[in-house]
Amino acid sequence: MTLYGVELIRLADKEEVASFVADELVGAARAGSAIVLTGGESPGRAYELAAGREPDWSEASLWWGDERAVPPDDERSNFWLAREKLLDGLVEQPREAHRIQGELGAEEAAAAYDAELEGAQLDLVLLGIGPDGHTASLFPNQPTLEERSRRVVAAEATLEPFVDRVTMTLPVLCSAPEVLFLVTGDSKAEAVERAFGQPPSPDTPSSLIRSAAGRTRVVADASAAAGLQP
Repeated sequence: MTLYGVELIRLADKEEVASFVADELVGAARAGSAIVLTGGESPGRAYELAAGREPDWSEASLWWGDERAVPPDDERSNFWLAREKLLDGLVEQPREAHRIQGELGAEEAAAAYDAELEGAQLDLVLLGIGPDGHTASLFPNQPTLEERSRRVVAAEATLEPFVDRVTMTLPVLCSAPEVLFLVTGDSKAEAVERAFGQPPSPDTPSSLIRSAAGRTRVVADASAAAGLQP
């Protein structure tokens, strides 16, 4: 099923979604891909399963699509989530792990990550969706959606946790040949329908992200996909 430039993969429940995404991550890790990880509530289980299915990630490199301006040992950190659920379960660590240094503050961390991304080729971008339709730390109708020259920018949170953010910009997130959205739960159903069942709009930032030269897929459970009709 294809809707507004995406392929919808509708699965029964969040465990099936996590398993599907875990297999995608394992395949990318074995291929030595540059993988962009996401934070939020949904991906943790997928990270756990991926670590169990492939403990050797030594050929892969990791990036983060966004981060909170907090230290890496803060539980609000997206890096903390990946470390707890994925990295600590691996026998062989990724050859590179490009952490956003949120402890520097949003502006300085964004500038540093922007420079680090220069010349990088991303292969797989994993994203979630918030109930307001945001993805990464790109929030509805914010100036960050208009950025076209920088790879990474600072962003102000418009929902909890209200801490400053650092986020990749739309052109970078769209640059990968594989963009994969992971979304579960009925609280996301309205946002999913707006993101993938309606024309793109800055009201719903996730609707603006499509792979520029590859494919964009949405892996959703039945609850999250309830508003999308065949």
